[in-house]
Amino acid sequence: MAFSDLAGFEALLKQAPGPDVAAQQGAEARNTQLTKPAGSLGRLEEVGIWYATWRGEERPRIQKPQVAIFAGNHGVTAKGVSAFPAEVTVQMVINFEHGGAAINQLSRNAGASMSVHPIDLERPTADFTEDTAMSEEDCVNALKVGWNAVDPQSDLLVVGEMGIGNTTSAAAIAHALFGGTAAEWIGRGTGVDDAGLKIKEEVAAAGVALHGGLAPLDLLAALGGRELAAMAGAVARARALRIPVIMDGFICTAALACLEKAVPGSLDHCIAGHVSEEPGHKKLLAALGKEPLVALNLRLGEGSGAGLVIPLVKGAVECLSGMATFAEAGVSGA
Repeated sequence: MAFSDLAGFEALLKQAPGPDVAAQQGAEARNTQLTKPAGSLGRLEEVGIWYATWRGEERPRIQKPQVAIFAGNHGVTAKGVSAFPAEVTVQMVINFEHGGAAINQLSRNAGASMSVHPIDLERPTADFTEDTAMSEEDCVNALKVGWNAVDPQSDLLVVGEMGIGNTTSAAAIAHALFGGTAAEWIGRGTGVDDAGLKIKEEVAAAGVALHGGLAPLDLLAALGGRELAAMAGAVARARALRIPVIMDGFICTAALACLEKAVPGSLDHCIAGHVSEEPGHKKLLAALGKEPLVALNLRLGEGSGAGLVIPLVKGAVECLSGMATFAEAGVSGA
């Protein structure tokens, strides 16, 4: 499955497989027979059935979770939208590669493989208040990085990002896709002060004023970054391979929202891992109809919230697949 432009990528989204109804019905029926009161495992029951539906198995297991982190640099950082300089992106990639970041620890804790994919860090995107952040070619190339990063043998995917300035990019995308004012989507990101917050608001508003009205995937190119496009490419590939996805925070969700707005239903194989401290994230999840599994006041990014939730999803699947039924256990049912 190949694509050479955004139209071709959108065509692949439209061809993506849907849920396995037979597996869903089988998992639902099994869940009603497990040795527990009906509904007593709450959302764990929902998560287990969701996973079974997309893997096409009534009694699935999670054995090869994958975490893929993408890094990109943003030209809009020159406007002063971050508390950290752009060179931190490169430095953090080295930290990922040496195993020193939070996501390294969370991936290891979850038994997940982890890979890091820096994308043209020496060539930041353009300042989206003056031009499109990426050409169509650059955006397609970044989508391909994500697409090719997915291990076809994996059975659960988390995508994360690193890119100084990317909360501003995410806020601009959310503003363009879902309306409202720029201020509704802006947060402190890396910890900017009130003056920095105002700059971010102005920059996001200017970007949407210049590029608003574009189609969703064109908005990803115009306002996004290479790491955002790569996350979208990876999640699209996961759908093609029937690999369920745990969504991370605000930046990840904004990038993936472009898929959903381009082709409704594109995120049905995704579950929201958490809701972050970025004020726009809760609003964005609500717009996408996604209820987060946890709320722990996280705002780090880099896939950390989703990585933390991998064991929770594993637990849900283990309960569905491993628990005995009333008949198997010789326990009287209700």
